[in-house]
Amino acid sequence: MSEERKKKVLQAIINHFVETAEPVGSNTILVSYQFHVSPATIRNDMMTLEEEGYIYQPHTSAGRIPTDKGYRLFVDEMADYKTARLEALHDLITIREKYRIEKVREKLYDAVSLIARATNSVSFATTPDNPHTFFLGMSNVLRQPEFSQNSVHASEVMEVLEHGDNFVNTLASLDINDSARTFIGEENILPQIQSCSIIVTKYENEGYKGYLGILGPKRMGYAYNIVLLEEIKKLLTNK
Repeated sequence: MSEERKKKVLQAIINHFVETAEPVGSNTILVSYQFHVSPATIRNDMMTLEEEGYIYQPHTSAGRIPTDKGYRLFVDEMADYKTARLEALHDLITIREKYRIEKVREKLYDAVSLIARATNSVSFATTPDNPHTFFLGMSNVLRQPEFSQNSVHASEVMEVLEHGDNFVNTLASLDINDSARTFIGEENILPQIQSCSIIVTKYENEGYKGYLGILGPKRMGYAYNIVLLEEIKKLLTNK
């Protein structure tokens, strides 16, 4: 048995076991890892590896799995650290990006939750990873007399909230900058929410940008809501 082939067979056994947690037999090694030798040769190689203490059979009729000695040889002499480094760096970039998005989403949720509690209105934010909007406090608006006594207005508002994509597109078409802007009644482009007022601003967090705002009845505390939105935005942007 050549030392080179022995290492390749052991490497195949270790790779298979790492991926599957299942003992591996000679046929699997032969087919999956494209050894150009006979099945008998692979079986003999595996017997030699077992005799030398690199693999063992966990129970009768099972395939083989690596021993500590087998792992040690793999780590010291066979592992492809160059390829592993490239894979690890690539995965880290992807994982870190997902982590950043998750943290921004958590901050947004906290910000929107604070706004909804403080204003007794609907609060909303666009998410950093896709062009969608999430809303909190929808029951706040529906409890207001303007909507509890007018089912048409209530259903129109709910329709807008249920189809957040249209709402995002509307926000994108408006002249909204870093300062909070107020759209009162008929100033809103979407006719379904002309019974409401919207206060909205842009946010930026961890390089992601979007909209943050309040939707409620025209009978709202404008000054308080504008100041509150601006202060929450400061918390969100760490300013």
